[in-house]
Amino acid sequence: MPQQPRPTPEPSLRRIHTFTDSEHFARQLARALGEAVTRIAEHRFPDGETLLRVRSPVAPDAILVRSLHDPNSKLVETLLAADALRRAGAQRVTLVAPYLPYMRQDMVFAPGEPVSQLVIANCLGQAFDRIVTVEPHLHRIQQLAEIFPCRATGVSSAPALAHWIQRTGGHPLIVGPDAESEAWVRAIADAAHLPWIVGQKERLSDHAVRIRFPTIPPCTRAILVDDIASSGFTLAVAAQGLLKHGVATVDAVVVHAIFAMGALTHIRAAGIRRIVSGDTIPHPTNAIRLAPLAAAAL
Repeated sequence: MPQQPRPTPEPSLRRIHTFTDSEHFARQLARALGEAVTRIAEHRFPDGETLLRVRSPVAPDAILVRSLHDPNSKLVETLLAADALRRAGAQRVTLVAPYLPYMRQDMVFAPGEPVSQLVIANCLGQAFDRIVTVEPHLHRIQQLAEIFPCRATGVSSAPALAHWIQRTGGHPLIVGPDAESEAWVRAIADAAHLPWIVGQKERLSDHAVRIRFPTIPPCTRAILVDDIASSGFTLAVAAQGLLKHGVATVDAVVVHAIFAMGALTHIRAAGIRRIVSGDTIPHPTNAIRLAPLAAAAL
């Protein structure tokens, strides 16, 4: 009996595109969504300009994955990629930016400054139909939808961080470095069924902070949680305060591992035993997968 020809599979309506520097997160996202990943080809001209080429096939629903740490070198390429995807046939282009920059400058703090948050939100919001990011650094606004002209979703990392903390065992105290993080710290602690406190932080300069803690309940281990670790000074000062108050062991968990040069050395010198991070920014401390949370948002 002759074999029947196999039906040709329907082409996927969705495809993930990424740059080399974000390929790990893109592949984790693709695995969670059951989609394919293609890498965008990049050519750098001698004058510093970049030529991009998106590879076929381009599905009607294109997802671009690009973590935007070191933003000044990546934002132009990200905007060019959005245009290339549309010209290649994408009808809808979503940006998954595991780390979203310039969200802290949300007002004019001193005469002559820009509101960087609005500039970047408008620029990306005009280029993309949707933005998905993980734990955006927001202060005076509650949701990204307040500033983006397109649909925008900020995914909470709290469930993933709580799960990792639970797996470490014991009954540690969850500690946030400042009052602005209180709701997030509480969400992590509640999900992990653990006690928590937050400090009162005063930023003196880019490389100096002062942190005061309320009464610290008796504990042998504390876990500092923070959304961004850049210079490392906040974590270091917080750890020194906890150790001074009699906490025996201090670990740290951060979402976005920016870690400027020398930051890890400074953090470890302050007495932090172990530091781990989410995988929004590739770094040796990555231990917590956050792509499944972004996939759920999509």
